[in-house]
Amino acid sequence: MTVWILFLAAIFLFLALDLGVFNKNPHIIKPKEAGIWTGIWVALSFIFSIVINWLYSHEYIDNPTGIKPAVATMKFITGYLIELSLSIDNIFIIAVIFASFKIPQKYQHRVLFWGILGAIFFRGLMIFFGVILINKFSWMTYLFGGFLIFTAIKMLYSGEEEEFNPKKSFVYRNLRKIMPITSHVDGEHFFVKRKHITAATPLFVALIVIEVMDMLFALDSVPAILAITSDPFLVFSSNIFAILGLRSMYFFLANMLEKFSYLEYSLIAILTFVGIKMLLVHYYKFPEWVSLSFIALSLLVGILVSIKKSNAEAKKS
Repeated sequence: MTVWILFLAAIFLFLALDLGVFNKNPHIIKPKEAGIWTGIWVALSFIFSIVINWLYSHEYIDNPTGIKPAVATMKFITGYLIELSLSIDNIFIIAVIFASFKIPQKYQHRVLFWGILGAIFFRGLMIFFGVILINKFSWMTYLFGGFLIFTAIKMLYSGEEEEFNPKKSFVYRNLRKIMPITSHVDGEHFFVKRKHITAATPLFVALIVIEVMDMLFALDSVPAILAITSDPFLVFSSNIFAILGLRSMYFFLANMLEKFSYLEYSLIAILTFVGIKMLLVHYYKFPEWVSLSFIALSLLVGILVSIKKSNAEAKKS
């Protein structure tokens, strides 16, 4: 319990420093700044994998599944890479939401900051109940595995779907029925008073829509990480590090998403693999190095092919 408290305290301390010191004044986050922060979060995540090894070696954390320290380290890295890769689609949706509600770039960081707090809470709940279900009902692994394979097939054959429009979404339409909404951004405020009536600004609306979309994406990501391990701390910590790095990754990749179009096939391969892994869990267990290697290789191939195709198309035009 002590490790959990220290971990959560460290997260909230950094978030407090982030909003109160590093980003005290709203500003447009340039790709260079975002790239530096993305690198920092990736580095911190891999450094934390060493901490994972240390915690499990000295038995400072509960080890309900009885895994060895080296295996715990690989499970954390594998889970982190899965969550990071599944964040790509999330980044695209966030970009569409910000564009739809005309959120100025200098206020986008504030929206994502509060979005992360909500994501930590809701992901924590989903992971908590997901671990309980898998440990209590072993057949749940088949359900989760089948769902992931279904999601992968749906992504593969989805084709050109209708473009997502946040203003036509269920969340926005019902939010308008609950409270008045202004059409203009008023600085970094989520709410403003107009003739003694408190109204939500587009910043608050964007925050709610992003929060709901994150919960929908978690329906894929949580079962995917549970295919790697049902250890609560490994599942939660790998999820949190991926979420914390999502903001800087958004500002780094938001204007380059088209260059990584083939990454979707990497996600399909990863979802299919972890789905098969869950379906076979009671008959055959893949070695951890196989899972880690497959996921890392899928991401690498997707990135390299995307860059190669993007450069080839740029030369033609």
